[in-house]
Amino acid sequence: MYEARIETVMQNLARRGLSQMLVCDPRSIQYLTGAYVEPGERFLGLVLGEGRTPTLVYNEMFAVPADLACAVRTFNDTEDPLVPAADLCDPARPLGCDKNLAARFLIPLMERGAASGFVLASDVVDDARAHKSAEERDLMRTASRTNDAAMARFKELVREGVTEAEVAGQLEVVYRELGAQGHSFSPIVSFGTNAADPHHEPDGTRLAPGDAVLFDVGCRQGEYCADMTRTFFFGEPTQKQREVYETVRRANEAAQRVVAPGVRFCDIDRAAREVIEEAGYGPYFTHRLGHQIGLDVHEPGDVSSVHEAPVEVGMCFSIEPGIYLPGEFGVRIEDLVIVTEDGCEALNAYPHELEVLG
Repeated sequence: MYEARIETVMQNLARRGLSQMLVCDPRSIQYLTGAYVEPGERFLGLVLGEGRTPTLVYNEMFAVPADLACAVRTFNDTEDPLVPAADLCDPARPLGCDKNLAARFLIPLMERGAASGFVLASDVVDDARAHKSAEERDLMRTASRTNDAAMARFKELVREGVTEAEVAGQLEVVYRELGAQGHSFSPIVSFGTNAADPHHEPDGTRLAPGDAVLFDVGCRQGEYCADMTRTFFFGEPTQKQREVYETVRRANEAAQRVVAPGVRFCDIDRAAREVIEEAGYGPYFTHRLGHQIGLDVHEPGDVSSVHEAPVEVGMCFSIEPGIYLPGEFGVRIEDLVIVTEDGCEALNAYPHELEVLG
């Protein structure tokens, strides 16, 4: 599996006119070798080269699998990690670099003349990761099923007077009870007017009757990420709240209906945005429609008005339209989908219908 992934990256490199690369993104290294290391401030890099054995350069304090799908070069805290890294590069050829190569390592490599040039080439790995294998799709399905089950339990935590922070603090326990490794990102729990802030951080706001209750949550299971948003109402919603909710629901479902191989990301965004604009709320849908997801909760390749590439079979991304009315409330409904041969598969089964809590 890992050899095939590396071969795909090397083919992508060749199309860029490159024959070697330094991969420093920990999740990309995991994708290509099976080893996951969070290096902190220390150097971590996988050197790929045409006709050469892929080699991971890492600090010996970290543990990696014994059957790693590459060679290794280690260093300790008293040694310069860029010596083995530079030795593995061909100084006569340009080096592809990924977005995680920090300046504190890149500039010394440039000064050493480790390569004839340095080219940002994250896309050669990002493109490989964007096309999920059958095994990866199963892992994404499992994580999303757990997220669905968790959402059913999260809403039971909602009661008058509870704070956002109190609810958010209980979510990880639920995930772990359901078999997940924990959060895939810091959860968003928003009550009332806070739901009009798409990335609100849970605070001491207390739940009151009439509030919108927004959960944007995800777990990590089998190393793959889930991500889903549902908006509830605590007590009977107003007519305006119902109208906004129904508009967002229709926008989500309209976008899902157009997903198919060859359809552009921007056209999927447009399908959702048109529904919201026609309802008169266009200025209040303030972000892109979605993002790709896998080993990282946000992976390159967004579902936005400026991304004109077509979607392809095996791509997995979120569809998450929202309407945010400052000082009033907000609604977002988010699902993950995988592109299939003739459309898309929604990974979330939790209902879209408006739910009243309390």
